[in-house]
Amino acid sequence: MKEFVGLIEDNMVILNWLNTRTKGNMHFKGYSGQHLRTVVRLYLGGKTLLKEFAKRSEMPASNLCTMLKHLEEDGLVLRQVDDSDRRNTWYSLTPAGTKLAKAVLEEFRQRIAELFSGLCKTDEVRLTSALRTMNELLNKVKNSYNKE
Repeated sequence: MKEFVGLIEDNMVILNWLNTRTKGNMHFKGYSGQHLRTVVRLYLGGKTLLKEFAKRSEMPASNLCTMLKHLEEDGLVLRQVDDSDRRNTWYSLTPAGTKLAKAVLEEFRQRIAELFSGLCKTDEVRLTSALRTMNELLNKVKNSYNKE
């Protein structure tokens, strides 16, 4: 177990480094990194209720609501009150928000490709397999944790 914990710690450090390297200048089109991550999360997750989105984003609903209001004012987010239950508010991206999310994701993908361009094909295959296994197992842990 000691080796396992040490490897998790090492991976957290290297993944944090990777996260920093892929962010680059996160003031893309004048938006902060947090705003861009919110737009991308909404793009990837689709139309959602505020409370579900806040939970998924691990952000207080009040902070997220304020951010979404700014994004709505900029024409990136669409806010709709649920007609069947007016306590619920749905959020989705406008076409402009979708375009921004796609541009941010494309830049992210290019940075990942640049960072790993020096790997030989064999190492790329090994890393892909290891990441697939890691994602599968981490999602299993996450899902069992969320059931509690």
